[in-house]
Amino acid sequence: MKQLHIFYAFLKVGLLGYGGGPSSIPLVHKEAVERYKWLNDNDFGDILALGNMLPGPIATKMAGYIGYRVGGWLGMINAVLATSVPTILLVIVLLTSLTSFKSLAWVQGMTKGVLAVVGVMLAQLTWEFFINAKKGLGWTRAILLGVVSVLVLDVIGVHPGILVGALLVLALVKKDKREEKHS
Repeated sequence: MKQLHIFYAFLKVGLLGYGGGPSSIPLVHKEAVERYKWLNDNDFGDILALGNMLPGPIATKMAGYIGYRVGGWLGMINAVLATSVPTILLVIVLLTSLTSFKSLAWVQGMTKGVLAVVGVMLAQLTWEFFINAKKGLGWTRAILLGVVSVLVLDVIGVHPGILVGALLVLALVKKDKREEKHS
């Protein structure tokens, strides 16, 4: 039954994740954290951060890791296939037919509508992460970290993977120092 749940959860992500990673991330969160409770919000945030550091599509990386964590090697293969195969089939079907319809108003409207929905989904997920950061860091540190991150990413132009990697190293160093104090 566990393998069926893994397949079904990531099949939905593969079928409904129109627009790539930004639209897939909230869907993975909905399935893995809220519906099946395979992860908590902190674990999901860690997986998302690590997945963003690695090259390739975020949905398949998250599916692979979560599938492995929940169902071993078979779960990993199951989750990656469930995420990828619908996309491959849809791309083949849609690209052969959509190119002839791309100038129609309803196709352009559908694309614009999806952008708004994805924006709202990402805003909701961002707010949830911010609330969780507030619990762990407090308002001042959470806001400061958010502002500094925006400045580093947008003003300085640092790649997000480098920022996430640097913050992970910083967190590990601080964790080691705290453990040394308590020893």
